[in-house]
Amino acid sequence: MAWPASPSRRVRRCPVGARSCSTRSSRSSATSEPRVSVLARITEPDVGRFLLRDEDEVVVDEVRRHWVVYVLPVLELVVAVVLMFVGTFVIEPADPGGWLVLVGLLLCLHSSWRTIRERRECFVVTNMRVFRLHGVLSTHRATMPLSRILDITVDKPVLGRILGYGHLTFESAAQDQGLREIRYVGRADERDLKIQRVVQVVGLRGPRVHR
Repeated sequence: MAWPASPSRRVRRCPVGARSCSTRSSRSSATSEPRVSVLARITEPDVGRFLLRDEDEVVVDEVRRHWVVYVLPVLELVVAVVLMFVGTFVIEPADPGGWLVLVGLLLCLHSSWRTIRERRECFVVTNMRVFRLHGVLSTHRATMPLSRILDITVDKPVLGRILGYGHLTFESAAQDQGLREIRYVGRADERDLKIQRVVQVVGLRGPRVHR
């Protein structure tokens, strides 16, 4: 049983050598494709670029990191603002006020870098595979077919049970680097069940036995 493909993600197929069809499809895709801002290109991973659209691959779930990963960057930004304020208005711009402003700027840049890095961390579940995207300047992508998933372990620490996040550990036929552990997953139990349903729907496991 194949997973139903979304009409918006289907690619129009044309016969080989049909120039008019390829030209029209390219023009229509160019006009219909929404423009992405520069900020979105920096902070958002391009998941659609890695889909096998000719094989009707569709996204079942796109998992972003839980908001708890942004707590430290926000605190770092607050400290940076305080240091720059003190160095500018409380202490004279000469030493040590100038050093406080410089340290505040460095902390602000580091906080922005950590925020973008966490924002670009993405775990995607499709009807064919799971893959993980991460990285800012140098990007990394790890892929594992659904057929390799043997078991999923959900680890929820005490703080995770309170705030609503957990860690997923994949046991696979071949331990793929970069996909063994997915950390800080919001609603980890629901994501685990969703992956199990996808594996069941595509027929990679035997039918359920009703007792």
